Amino acid sequence: MARVCDITGKRRLVGNSVSHSNRKTKRIQQPNLQWKRIWVPEIGRYVRLRLSTRALRTLRHKPLSVFLEENGKKLSDFVR
Repeated sequence: MARVCDITGKRRLVGNSVSHSNRKTKRIQQPNLQWKRIWVPEIGRYVRLRLSTRALRTLRHKPLSVFLEENGKKLSDFVR
């Protein structure tokens, strides 16, 4: 399974580690993803999502349906 946030689509970043002597080696930065159960009052049940911590912070202020709509997703994509 790819390490991708279900809502925002955040993925890993690829870049270089640069030493003092200016040697470059590839490195990756993974997003901080967490599995969370989010209550959805529209359907009256929980939905399990893999979210970045940035998305979790946003969900404190916005309902899930509004956040999904802003990111071009539908709730039906996540209901299994």
